Amino acid sequence: MVELPKPLSARQLFKLLKAEKSPKSALALFDSASRQPGYTHSPHIFLLILRRLSDPKLVVHVTRIVELIKTQKCKCTEDVVLTVLKAYAKSKMPNEALDCFQKMEEIFGCKPGIRSYNALLNAFIEANLLDKAESFLAYFETVGILPNLETYNILIKISVKKRQFVEAKGLLDWMWSKDLKPDMYSYGTVINGMVKSGDLVSALEVFDEMFERGLVPDVMCYNIMIDGFFKRGAYVQGKEIWERLVKGSCVYPNVVTYNVMINGLCKMGRFDESLEMWERMKKNECEMDLFTYSSLICGLCDVGNVDGAVEVYKEMVKRSVVVDVVTYNALLNGFCRAGKIKESFELWVMMGKENCHNVVSYNIFIRGLFENSKVEEAISVWELLRRRGSGADSTTYGVLIHGLCKNGHLNKALKILKEAKDGGDKLDAFAYSSIVDGLSKQGRVDEALGIVLQMDKYGCELSPHVCNPLINGFVRASKLEEAICFFREMESKGCSPTVVSYNTLINGLCKAERFSDAYSFVKEMLEKDWKPDMITYSLLMDGLCQGKKIDMALNLWRQVLVKGLEPDVTMHNILMHGLCSAGKIEDALLLYSNMKQSNCLPNLVTHNTLMDGLYKARECEMASVIWACMFKNGFQPDIISYNITLKGLCSCGRISDGIALFDDALKHGILPTSITWYILVRAVLKLGPLDSLS
Repeated sequence: MVELPKPLSARQLFKLLKAEKSPKSALALFDSASRQPGYTHSPHIFLLILRRLSDPKLVVHVTRIVELIKTQKCKCTEDVVLTVLKAYAKSKMPNEALDCFQKMEEIFGCKPGIRSYNALLNAFIEANLLDKAESFLAYFETVGILPNLETYNILIKISVKKRQFVEAKGLLDWMWSKDLKPDMYSYGTVINGMVKSGDLVSALEVFDEMFERGLVPDVMCYNIMIDGFFKRGAYVQGKEIWERLVKGSCVYPNVVTYNVMINGLCKMGRFDESLEMWERMKKNECEMDLFTYSSLICGLCDVGNVDGAVEVYKEMVKRSVVVDVVTYNALLNGFCRAGKIKESFELWVMMGKENCHNVVSYNIFIRGLFENSKVEEAISVWELLRRRGSGADSTTYGVLIHGLCKNGHLNKALKILKEAKDGGDKLDAFAYSSIVDGLSKQGRVDEALGIVLQMDKYGCELSPHVCNPLINGFVRASKLEEAICFFREMESKGCSPTVVSYNTLINGLCKAERFSDAYSFVKEMLEKDWKPDMITYSLLMDGLCQGKKIDMALNLWRQVLVKGLEPDVTMHNILMHGLCSAGKIEDALLLYSNMKQSNCLPNLVTHNTLMDGLYKARECEMASVIWACMFKNGFQPDIISYNITLKGLCSCGRISDGIALFDDALKHGILPTSITWYILVRAVLKLGPLDSLS
């Protein structure tokens, strides 16, 4: 700290305080001067130091300095009081602001003017004490204070905070009628409020009105509009506002504008345009800040363009922009998702040197390592987090347990779950759902149920992500009654079943040929306003077809059409397979021919299913037509296609055609399976040596 001269004059201290860059250093200098015998501060010194303490973190010193002003009986101007009131408003301290206002003459030796009234009014609004603000506004008339433009701007702010946009717009009109001429702040407040509430149509009307009134919007208004449109995915409208800005002659884009454009374009997946905007920014020599680089790096990493993100990062370093933990985390996530484990470790070490590891960094890295099957490395990072005592959160445990389960380390995951519970750590539904899913898939449904029942005890609410895997586990273990029983308990525990819950049960019931029960659950879905999806109907239809109940399946198909649903290719294939299995070949062919009319294109499975049915019905010629249609529709036959056709030809006694087809498969790189060889061997045994037929 600078050594103060003795004796010290107010002029000397003023110069020294202005030269100090840090508010804390300036405050230390001020305090040192306050302790110097025979020295008292002037109003200018108080004003200067109070203006340096606008940060809410330093507001405690404002109160201390107000006490010093009172003690020294220093007569100050209203500017000093305004600085104090604004500091309190910024820190949401309305009571302190009111006390200061009421004791102005006693403490500062001056009377409040309209600016002080406005400052206190604003302090109430910043603290969201809107009723108190309106009461204080009524007090203006009582003491003969005439409102000015700033007062009406604050009134507009009250209306906007109350989301009373019609009243706010009415105030603008009233101000024009009284020749008060609303300014940028007046319009900016209304536009910003409308945009934040999602009423972009009204915001655009107010924005356009500025031009009609001869008031040119400033760059902040343009930024608000562009950001509002982009955040709601309205690319065209956002781009139109941008074009209006760059084509105008009075207002120019600033760094915030470019940041809004780059961030918005990235989030909408328009990365080429965001990079063009970045280049334009460089060309116009607009200084890029941390947000600019961070937006680009996050966006490029999201689409897997990690190399592009690295180039942006390198330029960031070159320009000496301090990289924050958010940017590092985005890049780390990009490396992990791209499988660049070596680079991710190198970045991790660099982040450690820069002291830029937070719990999010650990979560990203642990997840990335698990996703790349680096289990030991992921556990090492987890152990590092525990040793450093940085504090794992619920996400950390979720990522860790999920990763262990997915990589086949279920018992290790169970051990960590127990340690977390015993240690009182917070666990979320994601951690439990991973464990329950893992146990259920291994058939350990009783253990999975035990985990679910423990969740209430540890204050974790049940969710469908936890319950659905358990229902599926019961179904897979053929424990349908237990599945239904647990399904019924879900709602009693505050967890509503989802379409997935119903579909899982319906699938199990259909496989057990309990079709009436399956139908009951569909009916229940409809009664509860759950709309059965295509999967629901497909599962039911598949079950009916498997159970040889083709008429019921056709009836369900008609219900789907009546409801206005459009069956997908999977449902078409299920019904086609059922029709073929029931010997209804003509109906299957009709279904195939109607697919294009239903805007549903057949796939390879469709052709394979139909050919299999035709060959079984000994309709070899028609099966050959479908084979040709398969190529015409742009599909390449797979080994299943070849096996179906080979079996069909052999069953029709066309062994030589079958051998030619077998050669064609080899020529196209299709490797035969055990089924292929079985078909050929069986044909030879049944009809004699192949060479005798050639």
